[in-house]
Amino acid sequence: MGVNWIGLGTFVRREVQRTFRVVIQTLVAPVISAVLYIFIFGMVIGSHIDPVNGVTYISFVFPGILMLSIINSSFSSASSSLYFMRFTRGIEEVLISPFSYIEMIIGFVSGAVIRSLMVAFLILMVGLVFGAVSLVNPLAFVFYVVAISAIFSLLGIIVALSAESFEQLQILNTFIITPLTYLGGIFYSIYMLPELAQTITRLNPFFYFIDGIRNSMIGYSEANSVFGFFLIIGLVIFLMTLVTHLFKIGWKIRS
Repeated sequence: MGVNWIGLGTFVRREVQRTFRVVIQTLVAPVISAVLYIFIFGMVIGSHIDPVNGVTYISFVFPGILMLSIINSSFSSASSSLYFMRFTRGIEEVLISPFSYIEMIIGFVSGAVIRSLMVAFLILMVGLVFGAVSLVNPLAFVFYVVAISAIFSLLGIIVALSAESFEQLQILNTFIITPLTYLGGIFYSIYMLPELAQTITRLNPFFYFIDGIRNSMIGYSEANSVFGFFLIIGLVIFLMTLVTHLFKIGWKIRS
């Protein structure tokens, strides 16, 4: 059986249209946040902080700030879309359509990745206009944005499958994703920490997400890039396999 390209294209277009229906929330708000971060960390705080290994403070923290927007965009896109489809019974129409489970998942993930790419490049352009950032490796930048978006969109799908209320959609983001992100080295160099804290930070996968994007933007890395690359690829494969299994057994999507 071949790929249902027309159906898949329609599914992805539907997800992209969702993004533009609430463009203030999905695209404008992250850009405004980025401008505020540039002002605070570039002009107010950053001007009083010494460069990190020759890199200005705003240039050092900006990739992490951008990653925060990527995570929020991809996670909320996939989780909210599937959640509302479950509770409006719209998922039943998808289940009886000529879609494979892989195609359904790719549809959700692709919509989230496209939204994250739009957010990432809008924020990147803001940073470039203000002279806050650079982009030394565009291909690596796109790879990390796509891969990280895929990871968190898949996590969003898992949360949307398990959630029984809108409030539950935010539990993982509030109590796990956000703390691990802030403890992953967004606002500080790992070498500013005591040795034990450095070791603990290296056990945090978010450290490798941030470091990968930072390396692609300013060419500075504090992590083992090879390990980080395979960690990210491994997470994508693991989560894709898990989500596919959940769809196949009909967990929370079949009556």
